[in-house]
Amino acid sequence: MNAPRRVALEAMTPLEQLRAGQTARRLPQLFVGLALYGAAMGMLVRSELGLDPWDVFHDGVRRLTGLSFGTIVIGVGVLVLVLWIPLRQWPGLGTVANAVVIGLATDATLSLLDTPDGLVWRWVLLLGGILVNGFAGALYIGSQYGPGPRDGLMTGIARRTGGSIRLVRTSLELTVLALGWLLGGVVGLGTVLYAVLIGPTIQLFLPFVTVDLSASRRRPAHAGAQPADAPLEPVASALEPEGEGQDGLGTRAAQQPAGDGQAPARVDDVVDEEHGAACRR
Repeated sequence: MNAPRRVALEAMTPLEQLRAGQTARRLPQLFVGLALYGAAMGMLVRSELGLDPWDVFHDGVRRLTGLSFGTIVIGVGVLVLVLWIPLRQWPGLGTVANAVVIGLATDATLSLLDTPDGLVWRWVLLLGGILVNGFAGALYIGSQYGPGPRDGLMTGIARRTGGSIRLVRTSLELTVLALGWLLGGVVGLGTVLYAVLIGPTIQLFLPFVTVDLSASRRRPAHAGAQPADAPLEPVASALEPEGEGQDGLGTRAAQQPAGDGQAPARVDDVVDEEHGAACRR
């Protein structure tokens, strides 16, 4: 029996992400992953069986404002990116694309897809949406172009406050879930199933789609280091998705600065050992 494929998820600054090579594969993979992520989100919305916490919030705001679901996703993503400024983080290409492409793909899917009449077909949409979401999250994480806005917020707060990833993530998601529910967002069994299944699903696909950048990263450990007085800090590319992953990755990888000489995270260790979920947008 062959051993599982092991590929490093590199901790890189945004500039290093752009210079890491294999652009002809990584860039299409990023945008295909984000488009599929938006399509999966549309499937979950049309199932009407429950959404993940951030999408419960998006749905609640949609009901309050009358704007399209995708417009709300984009608007919230931009506002979350603004919150990166006091956290002293730079977004990567994947971060900015995540904030825009997922919302556009969600609206496109919702314009083509209606809620089925039968409960069985709604369950097909729900479970299929979770499966597609996990594959899409693995694609965009594996392209190594940076985390989604919501993941960067989570890991940035954890780093600045010294709190655990589990505590910060749980606090953020309970907050947006409660706000979304109060605004009328859809909470249901699908909310629970998403929380339970999305991590293992991403973990299943990630080893097969992560782009190996180890050859381009073979250089002295100090080469990627930042000056101590740098005004902003890049967020590591290997973070917990998201599911924009929007959904992100493991605790160790998320807190490891670029160029510190430690071994990078590997794709069979990317699920946060404290929390279990692997990706948000």
